Amino acid sequence: MSKADILYMETCRQILEHGYSDENQQVRPHWEDGTPAHTIKKFGVVNRYNLQEEFPIMTLRRTYWKSALDELLWIWQKKSNRIADLGSHVWDEWARPDGTIGKAYGYQLGIKHRYPEGEFDQVDRVLFDLKHNPASRRILTNLYNFQDLHDMSLYPCAYSMTFNVTGDTLNGILNQRSQDMLTANNWNVCQYAMLLMMFAQVSGLKAGELVHVIADCHIYDRHIPAVKAMLEKEPLPAPKVTLDPGITDFYAFTKDSFQVENYVYHDFPFDIPMAI
Repeated sequence: MSKADILYMETCRQILEHGYSDENQQVRPHWEDGTPAHTIKKFGVVNRYNLQEEFPIMTLRRTYWKSALDELLWIWQKKSNRIADLGSHVWDEWARPDGTIGKAYGYQLGIKHRYPEGEFDQVDRVLFDLKHNPASRRILTNLYNFQDLHDMSLYPCAYSMTFNVTGDTLNGILNQRSQDMLTANNWNVCQYAMLLMMFAQVSGLKAGELVHVIADCHIYDRHIPAVKAMLEKEPLPAPKVTLDPGITDFYAFTKDSFQVENYVYHDFPFDIPMAI
């Protein structure tokens, strides 16, 4: 059975059984009808995924991994903040009149910085260090640029990725300030598992462990029935996920570079309202 499902179920049960409800607090998020969107939360959740054992995609319901990969490439490869450069509509509600999301996500990764070795943006600096300085303990990215927060449609949720090479294996830590467990958890896990796989391959390394650190890990009040229904399901076997072995340049990867075989998942007969 999928280990990603097991971790997901354990986390959701901890939230529902032992979490803190903010129903008596004033909160920023709201539903489309204007009602405050309250949550039950746990602080400081840490989940670990060993990519050498299996790819961490859930089977309790379908994760649209190609759309997740498209968004990841939009941020990390295209380094874009323009909605038109994205194949899906997941960012439409945060679009500005100029068609961007402001100085957020991909915009931050594309800013060049000066180093002794030359000018690099954050992505290219990581790729450089993985090849030339693999023993470094400074291989990381950060999207939470305080001087630009005022010009972002949404403050970054998954804001930092730290990479560490151990022998011939690349591991990574994804830091996330906030996580909506129903809509975004496995989406983000799959994205950064794929990023780790891509970075490892082009650096001549093996993809190892993805550690996901979540500060505010929550379930929205209107999502609770759907989450409880998922907890009644029996996890199914994880699919086989492979990456085109012929690609050695990170910028050559596309949505078709991954192959997912035998992905089976449970039906999910729920509409998911989005807190905004």
